[in-house]
Amino acid sequence: MADPVALGLTGHKFTPSAVTVAANQKFQIKITNHDDTPAEFESHDLKVEKIIVPGGTVIVSAGPLKPGTYQFFDDYHPDQAAGTVTAKE
Repeated sequence: MADPVALGLTGHKFTPSAVTVAANQKFQIKITNHDDTPAEFESHDLKVEKIIVPGGTVIVSAGPLKPGTYQFFDDYHPDQAAGTVTAKE
């Protein structure tokens, strides 16, 4: 499995907000919450959800995915914190 894709959460926004992974392979996303409030990384497309405490880091596993673009968001701030994972061949 490849190294985890790193995401940061600052000011209720994901950085980067778009990431690319290899299609048809399992992968991990490492999310660090730099905000002083909890966040919930959630994706119906990826079938994952994980609460991240302030200053905390979590790793979620997903895939394998068919080629395409998949949405994720912070369930506590869905209008501000959202992004995509694109799976490419």
